[in-house]
Amino acid sequence: MSHAALGVVLQAGGAQDPIGFLVPMAAIMLIFYLLLIRPQQKKQREHDEMLKTIQKGDRIVTSSGLHGVVVGTSDDLLTVDLGVHEKVRVKLERRGVERRLEKGKGEEIA
Repeated sequence: MSHAALGVVLQAGGAQDPIGFLVPMAAIMLIFYLLLIRPQQKKQREHDEMLKTIQKGDRIVTSSGLHGVVVGTSDDLLTVDLGVHEKVRVKLERRGVERRLEKGKGEEIA
């Protein structure tokens, strides 16, 4: 193959349409957003709202798995009674609560 023919082959293979590259990348980013980022943001908003509405008397489960009843609240701290037969009270930050349970039933609030 001559040098002239080799140059034509290299030019034909090296020229790509930049839009042909951007469209699939944009599609991948859109799918990534719709399937992963958006649902996670919705779940985070729901969790933040649940943390704001925790009140005295609510049964909660902490992120470490401790079950207790809220006996006092402040802006960022909760006082939680963990004891069954004795009063064992601890203070924890609101963000340490994983979920809230229905009062008296031990089931998660939907």
